[in-house]
Amino acid sequence: MKASIIQMNSVADKQRNIDTARRLARQAIEEDGARLVSFPEHFDWAGGSVADKVAAGEAERDGPAYDMCRRLAIDHGIHVHTGSFYERSPDPAKVYNTSVVFDPQGREIARYRKIHLFDIVAPDGLRYGESDAVMAGREPVVAEIDGVVFGLAICYDLRFPELFQMLVKRGAQVILLPASFTLQTGKDHWEVLCRARAIETQCYFLAPAQVGPFMQDGERRHTYGHTLVCDPWGHVVAKASDEEGFVTARIEPALVRRVREQIPLASHKVL
Repeated sequence: MKASIIQMNSVADKQRNIDTARRLARQAIEEDGARLVSFPEHFDWAGGSVADKVAAGEAERDGPAYDMCRRLAIDHGIHVHTGSFYERSPDPAKVYNTSVVFDPQGREIARYRKIHLFDIVAPDGLRYGESDAVMAGREPVVAEIDGVVFGLAICYDLRFPELFQMLVKRGAQVILLPASFTLQTGKDHWEVLCRARAIETQCYFLAPAQVGPFMQDGERRHTYGHTLVCDPWGHVVAKASDEEGFVTARIEPALVRRVREQIPLASHKVL
């Protein structure tokens, strides 16, 4: 299976972001023959105020981001993972940060709502309060794509290895983690955490990311980018440059099996 993961610089302009996502995905399909395409975290909206994020939220199965991804799957006969987009929640003051997977017929086969929310004060003093606008999900989710089991996670989930162990217990052979890492945390933690999760789960790890500047509450902020793919041994086999674009890698389930046979972690666990 060839998988292409998209790197974007989303801003507070939903239509612009959706148009960019569609263009990059079509390019990946035409140039690299992708059979699976995945976008970064909240590809449909970045920045603005809390109220702006909530206003950008879509209905559960009806909205520009959802419809574009579904149409892309149907038109090209591929699987599409939405990265994530903002979805309305039962609380009118908050949205979910949601990933959806579509099959080649445009049927929704999985939906994951981000569990761990990014509420921190960074070393430079900037506050990140994701829960101001976002309601947390509760359930780990896997999806079967062409006979391969994919575990779904989003950005800050990366720092919670127990979630990934739960995904492996549910059969995951590949992890999909769309992200929007900050520039400061990204330069120190992004690649090492992605590689660590790949090594300890013995899964492929696909991490499409946001890159570059956006405006939030009148303040200019930056995302780290470095969209990447790790193999089950923890090698980085593809990485994007510092601009919008995509990378493509081949997913080989046989390699997952070989790595798990060489170091049989599952049979060695005592806890």
